[in-house]
Amino acid sequence: MATLRPAAARPAATRLLKQTTWCTPRPRTAPSLPAASLLPRTGVRYKSGPYGYTQAKALVFSKYGEPSDVLQLHTHSISPSLPNTSLLLRALASPINPADVNTIQGTYGAKPAFTSLLGTPLPSAVGGNEGVFEVLSAGPSVPSSQFKRGDWVLPASTGFGTWRTHVLVENPERELIKVDKQGLTPVQAATVSVNPCSAWRMLRDYVDLIDLSVKGFASGRARGGAWFIQNGANSGVGRAAVQLGRLWGLRSINVVRARETKEETEALKKELMELGATVVVTEEEFLERGFAKRVKEEWTDGGREEVLLGLNCVGGANATQLAKCLGEGGTMVTYGAMSKKPVALPTGLLIFKDLRFRGFWLSRWAKNTEAKRKTIKEILGLVRKGEFKESPVQELRWDWDTEEKVLKEAVQGTLQGFRSGKGVFVFGET
Repeated sequence: MATLRPAAARPAATRLLKQTTWCTPRPRTAPSLPAASLLPRTGVRYKSGPYGYTQAKALVFSKYGEPSDVLQLHTHSISPSLPNTSLLLRALASPINPADVNTIQGTYGAKPAFTSLLGTPLPSAVGGNEGVFEVLSAGPSVPSSQFKRGDWVLPASTGFGTWRTHVLVENPERELIKVDKQGLTPVQAATVSVNPCSAWRMLRDYVDLIDLSVKGFASGRARGGAWFIQNGANSGVGRAAVQLGRLWGLRSINVVRARETKEETEALKKELMELGATVVVTEEEFLERGFAKRVKEEWTDGGREEVLLGLNCVGGANATQLAKCLGEGGTMVTYGAMSKKPVALPTGLLIFKDLRFRGFWLSRWAKNTEAKRKTIKEILGLVRKGEFKESPVQELRWDWDTEEKVLKEAVQGTLQGFRSGKGVFVFGET
């Protein structure tokens, strides 16, 4: 796990030498420090002390609860004496995912490691699991061919703690994935590891839709690529699945929640169609009696082009209806539970349609670092070519003087109501 080493105690004056302002530090003729009375007292942010200590901030929590109640903005120092194989990183961008909030609430499948290494009064963990960082400096034993100043890197696994301005990584080869930053924005690189990777793997690892498409065309039975169906189609995973499906020649039936007005709902449908969706319906339409029959009659040539993959992130009645739309031997993959209701399945679907029900957890898959590295490289290649578009985001700038309240409110609001895009911390002057 990425670690930060707390600085040793030292006089307050030693923290106040190198400024981010905007002037050249006064040369010293003696090794002694300037008197505290001569130092400026307000309105200055110091990046490091006289010994090169990097000043950093992190959004931490020491107990489970609502983000607005338990998150704290903690300031600490990082020593310039880097261990031989370590890297000092500066954060560029970090998303706020629902799973991050669930982790803080204590309801997520993976539990964070609480530690005292940051110098917090109680053992704490840093929030966030996804983001992109820039290498500031490397330990003496890190070859430049592996990592060098200016490189962009992503966390290799969950539990990294990305909501912080700086971090010291002691085992970069194991903990980080280097990415080619050419042609990318920080937000594009920061948002590739969770939603696009989830969509990629679920479309490829459970049902071979591409092979079904080829066989369908060869037999003359199919009028297009293989079908899949998904709820939560406006989510980051849903949007990624729509685009990847289009690139791979697949067709999709997509379920979204209706917006407050008919015009807003139609605009959302149009947006997904432009990304590559074949069919877009509201949840109200989807839950109507006879929707499975509609799938057969309107879109899948009387059921001859069976829907063999369903992606479920909602649960409850929505998931039950999704299962009813699957063809014989189809597979439903559950990766979320937005409704907070269980998946209820009629016995007949299991017996007479021989359906498969699987679960996908990105954190488990991400333990295979090489597979994650390869998938990320493939997706970013599509981004550079303009063939894959990141989901809409709401950027929140994080500067040194950004208040704790602002950061906490951004996290707390992630699971509340309709949002125009995923929240992303974009780091400025830190």
